[in-house]
Amino acid sequence: MAGSGVLALPKAVLDSGWIGIVMILVCAVMSAYTGFILGRCWTILQDRFPIYKQQTRFPYPAIGYETYGNKGRYLVSFCVNATLFGVGTVFLLIASENIQELLTTLHKDFSFCALLPIIAVCLWPITWLGTPKDFWPVAIGAMCATAAACLAMFIQILLDRNASETPIYPPSGFSDFFLAFGVILFAFGGHAAFPTIQHDMRNPKDFSKVVTVAYAGIVCMYLPVSTAAYFVYGDKNEDNILGVLSASWLTTTATCLITVHLIMGFIIVINPLSQEVEDFLGIDKAFNWKRVINRTVIMGLILFVAETIPQFGAILSLVGGSTVTLLTFVFPSLFYLKLCSTSCPNQTYSRIPLPLYQWIIHYEIIFVGIVGGISSSYSAINAIATGDAQFTVPCYVNATAAHG
Repeated sequence: MAGSGVLALPKAVLDSGWIGIVMILVCAVMSAYTGFILGRCWTILQDRFPIYKQQTRFPYPAIGYETYGNKGRYLVSFCVNATLFGVGTVFLLIASENIQELLTTLHKDFSFCALLPIIAVCLWPITWLGTPKDFWPVAIGAMCATAAACLAMFIQILLDRNASETPIYPPSGFSDFFLAFGVILFAFGGHAAFPTIQHDMRNPKDFSKVVTVAYAGIVCMYLPVSTAAYFVYGDKNEDNILGVLSASWLTTTATCLITVHLIMGFIIVINPLSQEVEDFLGIDKAFNWKRVINRTVIMGLILFVAETIPQFGAILSLVGGSTVTLLTFVFPSLFYLKLCSTSCPNQTYSRIPLPLYQWIIHYEIIFVGIVGGISSSYSAINAIATGDAQFTVPCYVNATAAHG
C-alpha cells in the first residue's frame, strides 16, 4: 500500500491545507476499521459456508455474491480489477518518472514518454509468472525498500529545512480539496487484496492483528514525510515529492528504493487481474501461449493508458475517488450489515445482533465514502477533461506535434 501513496501525499496535504494531515489520520482509522469489518465478513462466510474454507481464488467477490447475489459479485470484481489496473498504471508512470530523474543526475537526457514502453517491455516477461506463490519474496522486498526510502526522504526534508525559502500556502479550492481527498483515499486502498491475504492465513480470525500492525506501520511511513514536506516546501510540493528534494545521495537512494518498490509492486498488482481474466476466458492455469497473449494485451492496455494520461496524479485521484472508495469505505460496511441482518430459513445460521451505535457508525462511513468519492471523482474527471491541475496532453500527441 505504501509505494505511490507516500510520494503523492505531500501535494495532497498542500492542496487540502493543514487539514489534510488530519484527513490522513482519519482516513487511516476509518480504513483500518473497515479492514477489520471486511475480515469479519470473510470469517462469517467461512463459518456459514464451509466451502469457503477451501481454496477460493476470488474471496472479495464471493462476499459480494453471498450478500447481493451476482450483481454484488460482478460489481466487486469490476472494482477490484479497475483498481488493480489503475494502480499498475500509476506504478508504471512513477517508475518511468523516477528512472528519468536518475538518468538526469547522470547527465543523460531521456524522454519520459520513451521510457514508458522500454520499462513495460522489460517487465513484460515477468508478468507471465503464475500466481503470487511464485514470487512471494517480491512483497517483502517492496516493503523493505519503501520503509528505507521513507527514512531517507524524511532525513533529506529535514536537511532542506534551513536552505528552503519561507513556505507559501495557497488557498484550497473545491476541486483541489477533493482531488487531494482522492489521493488520500488511494493511499489507504489495499482492501482489494485483504480477503485474499486473510484466506491464505493459517488462522483467518487473526486478521485484525494483521490490519493493526500494517496500519501502524503505514502511518509511521506516511505521516512524517507528508507533514515535514508540507511545512518545509509549501507550494513547491509536486505530485511526486522526489522531484522537490534537493539533489543528494539520500535523494538518489530514496529514488532507487521507491523505483524498486514500484517495479516489484507492479508485478504483484497485475497478477490478480491477469488471473481473473484468464479464469473468465477459461485459460488453463498451467503456463501456455494463451496466458502469454492475455498478459501481453493487459500490459499493452496499461501502457496505452499511461501514454494517454502521463500525469499519475490524475489517475491516482480518479481511482482513489471511485473504485478504491467503494472497496474501502462502502462495500465492507454495506456487506457486513447485510450479513448480520440475514438468517437462513432452515436455521443453519441466524442473524447477528448489532447495537445501534454500530449501525450509525457504518452508515456514517458509507455516507462519507459516497459523498467524498463522488466529489473527488468529479474533480478528477473535470481536471482531466479541461486540462486543469497541470495535467499534460498524451505522449503520442506530443510526439505527433514534434514530428509535425
